[in-house]
Amino acid sequence: MQTSRQPTLRSSRVRRWLGHLFREWTIESRRPISPAFAKPQPATWSDAQITLAWLGHATVLINFFGIKILTDPVLFPRVGIRLPGFTIGPKRLTAPALEFHELPNVDLVLLSHAHFDHLDLRTLRCFDESTRVITARATRDLLKGTRFSHITELDWGQSKSLSTAAGEIEITAFPVKHWGARTQRDTYRGYNGYVIERSGHRIIFAGDTAMTENFAALRRHGPIDIAIMSIGAYNPWIHSHCSPEQAIEMANAAGARFIMPVHHQTFRLSFEPLREPIERFEAALSKTPERIALREIGETFVLP
Repeated sequence: MQTSRQPTLRSSRVRRWLGHLFREWTIESRRPISPAFAKPQPATWSDAQITLAWLGHATVLINFFGIKILTDPVLFPRVGIRLPGFTIGPKRLTAPALEFHELPNVDLVLLSHAHFDHLDLRTLRCFDESTRVITARATRDLLKGTRFSHITELDWGQSKSLSTAAGEIEITAFPVKHWGARTQRDTYRGYNGYVIERSGHRIIFAGDTAMTENFAALRRHGPIDIAIMSIGAYNPWIHSHCSPEQAIEMANAAGARFIMPVHHQTFRLSFEPLREPIERFEAALSKTPERIALREIGETFVLP
């Protein structure tokens, strides 16, 4: 009985998702994009501090004691397959908090995996050769049309030390529970979370992940100051995206002091209501709300 229900459930999800995509190209095409809640001012940030701003989706701008890092940059109105003059894919609900020309000079771009909402070639082509890239295993080929000249692929457990004008930084890839294929056939591509370390301080950028026990092993790196955790797209994709409560559980396992919830309120990639992820996240941390780094797109957090 249970076996016969599985294909029916899957086909129902597929029909719902196809209906969602159809709406994206009809009703949603005419929908205006809401402005971000706030606008970061990176020109005012101190290089003597760790400062982070959520620009939308999984895009976070980090000033790590003077080293500028951007995670999974996605700054255009749609993500998906790019054709001449338009993009086939979801439209933003909320505009990015900063446009590309408003960014500071970025030293390092971190790419967690090859999905269109994380590795956006239209945004990545805006960077010049001075910006370095760290990306997942077997994804370098996707960047051929960009101007990047320093690209490093990392597999789980591998690290890369970079020298910049502001000093040294080390990036270590760790395993998450997700998948890295950009199309149906390139299932060989990697997918990473990252530990970013400098001067005795550490940030986790988890990328996309379902619930996994791998975060407990990150304690070996030392104390974690802040974990950037995706909290949306779990309904019905819970097998590849975590719930808000699971994101907190994994950050706690890593020993993170603060948690920054991302991957919500930007694109409609699943069926949970727009505000549900952040409301559940806040409720789960209602006894320790001071651990929530920020809540809305465009907000800035300075590590105390």
